Amino acid sequence: MRRVAEILKQSRTIAVVGLSSKRFRPSYGVAEYMQRSGYRIVPVNPEVSEVLGEKCYPDLNSVPEAIDIVDIFRRSEFVPEIVEAAIRKGAKAIWMQEGVTHEEAARRAAEAGLDVVMDRCILKEHRRLG
Repeated sequence: MRRVAEILKQSRTIAVVGLSSKRFRPSYGVAEYMQRSGYRIVPVNPEVSEVLGEKCYPDLNSVPEAIDIVDIFRRSEFVPEIVEAAIRKGAKAIWMQEGVTHEEAARRAAEAGLDVVMDRCILKEHRRLG
């Protein structure tokens, strides 16, 4: 639990993979909350050009800036390719939202030196630690 607090405290930029432009979607609400809490949100979704006033990128490889946390709002079967992109990008942490798990990809990320949080909501953790 202490590690989660450290990740949130030391991070400034969160790439949200699967961020929807639809206000009623969980990814939108979570990203909006984190943005209001002072984090820079980088939307990653090939179907959208802008979310929360930020340019949206089709994939992690297209993001031109450094990323601290890669927050995943995609189904578990997509996690391995996202983890590989996060490793190439030099991200510091992988965060799989509630309901998203992939043990093998989590192990791969940890072996590459990334912190891994799985099956937990970043908004709930931020509020709890607040």
